[in-house]
Amino acid sequence: SNSVASLLVEGETGVGKELFARLVHAGSRRTANDPFIAMNCGAITRDLFGSELFGHVAGAFTGASREGKPGVFELANGGVLSLDEIGELPLEIQPFLLRVLEERVVHRIGDSRGRPVDVRLVASTNRDLKQEVAAGRFRRDLYYRIGAVSIIVPPLRERGEDVLLLTEHFNRQIATASGEEPLDFSHEALDALLAYRWPGNVRELKNLIGRLHVLAQGRGVELHDLP
Repeated sequence: SNSVASLLVEGETGVGKELFARLVHAGSRRTANDPFIAMNCGAITRDLFGSELFGHVAGAFTGASREGKPGVFELANGGVLSLDEIGELPLEIQPFLLRVLEERVVHRIGDSRGRPVDVRLVASTNRDLKQEVAAGRFRRDLYYRIGAVSIIVPPLRERGEDVLLLTEHFNRQIATASGEEPLDFSHEALDALLAYRWPGNVRELKNLIGRLHVLAQGRGVELHDLP
């Protein structure tokens, strides 16, 4: 898609929301070098959100780098910015994010000069943001700004055939990275993967395939090889 509207991706933890954001990036690239920058809002300490998102100039605050530092909006300029777990964004930061999305200009902390940014935002969440808005934990105007186009990624247990497609994808990806042949799964092993409930979703499947590559005796995977 060549649309530049913000996109909200909703789904359980581990369903593959960042993978989805990367697909959006691949489909909306204008040049081969368009950046893809991902930031997990759940992994940032409260006092660093502003600096990570918008950057800062030299000496803007105690501990600021001497040269200043661009934030993720500047780093993603011309491409896609994936903000994972956007529901974790502190309320006091939300108006500044809304302003950047509306004005397409970012102000580094400590800098009155605005820097134009052309970024497609893909926000993802495992929370129900409508409930967060109702509870006063998420701004209504920001929700409507990022959620004009929203997609729900269902959990892996509801995507039967995807289990086989993703198994093949991760099998080849890991084999290529390690310079080995892909694993050969028996029908019984594949049936067991299909029947499993995958509480950890796509992340759990990827971790399992990685573990099987390490532990496999030969390249065949039988039912008894599965945990």
